[in-house]
Amino acid sequence: MPDSFVLDGATIGIFLLVTVAMGGSAAWMTGSGLARGWRPLWHCALALLLIAGVTRFLHYALFEGTLLSGPAYAVDALFVLAVGALAYRFTRAGQMTRQYAWLYERTGPLSWRDRAAAP
Repeated sequence: MPDSFVLDGATIGIFLLVTVAMGGSAAWMTGSGLARGWRPLWHCALALLLIAGVTRFLHYALFEGTLLSGPAYAVDALFVLAVGALAYRFTRAGQMTRQYAWLYERTGPLSWRDRAAAP
């Protein structure tokens, strides 16, 4: 897909660099770090909304995007929230099955179950 995709003046390359690469990696580290600290998910959501604001600022400061653009912020926020929530759940599933191995077993990358409920 050429640079014909434009959201608020940003081409697909700029979107991939700032939102996906930079914002996504910050979101992954934030979600994983807050899960490791046993923080609730809503703490993660608040931090990720701030990261979405930072990505919007980077679009503005580096590539002359619009700073206060609701639709562009919404796209950034949705992506960052999705990546952060995925990291949070992935990390939490690992924690539960490692630290409470006698109680829980992992059933997938994002889930676990009680050992007593296992067939």
